[in-house]
Amino acid sequence: AQLVESGGGLVQAGGSLRLSCVASGFTFSGYGAAWFRQAPGKEREFVAEISWSGDSTHYADSVKGRFTIARDNAKSVLYLQMNNLKPEATAVYYCTAGTYTFYDGPKYSPDVYWGQGTQVTVSS
Repeated sequence: AQLVESGGGLVQAGGSLRLSCVASGFTFSGYGAAWFRQAPGKEREFVAEISWSGDSTHYADSVKGRFTIARDNAKSVLYLQMNNLKPEATAVYYCTAGTYTFYDGPKYSPDVYWGQGTQVTVSS
């Protein structure tokens, strides 16, 4: 089982990026999923999560109104649309999937999957 992120890169402040996370080796549609990010020297922090059906979402206050999490269960893909990016969004972004809630922090367990991360750099 694995998750593979893509879509990161260098963007100017105010710009947009869309991250993708492709799941394989497990039934993605049966799991909640989330995005986290980790800046150098900082802890991994919650960005957004989405229920297995896509009906429920939660966002960190710092990204509300600018980021949108979505999923396509038919394609086993998780997305994060990031608009009006700010320099403080610079971090490695990770996707995760599991049967837990993620808004209260990252979960590490044999039944929780993590991707390898994709770098997002926002220049001022």
